[in-house]
Amino acid sequence: QVQLVESGGGLVQAGGSLRLSCAHSGRTTTYTMGWFRQAPGKERELVAAMTTGGNIYYADSVKGRCAISRDNAKNTVYLQMNSLKPEDTAVYYCATTRSRGVPLIPTRYDYWGQGTQVTVSS
Repeated sequence: QVQLVESGGGLVQAGGSLRLSCAHSGRTTTYTMGWFRQAPGKERELVAAMTTGGNIYYADSVKGRCAISRDNAKNTVYLQMNSLKPEDTAVYYCATTRSRGVPLIPTRYDYWGQGTQVTVSS
């Protein structure tokens, strides 16, 4: 059984940084791991994802400001976010998929964490 638990969210001023962590259990070392976010009134969007082969996807809105990484020894995936903006405010979710590559839509992901709130003040 796959479980995902996010941590690291919080309140930060614009220009600040946060590192989100996702501890995962189960047969996830062979799965693509992704970070989604959902702001109030908006659709859930893929922010970053990494395949087991090391292929990485970033949304255009976060390119150059975020970095995804995974430590398989610790069964943890990270999302380092720098130069945060108020528009980055959202609930951030860790998700994993058994699909190959990097699916972009949420329905292609099989397992989800409970989410962690990120709030960026101006």
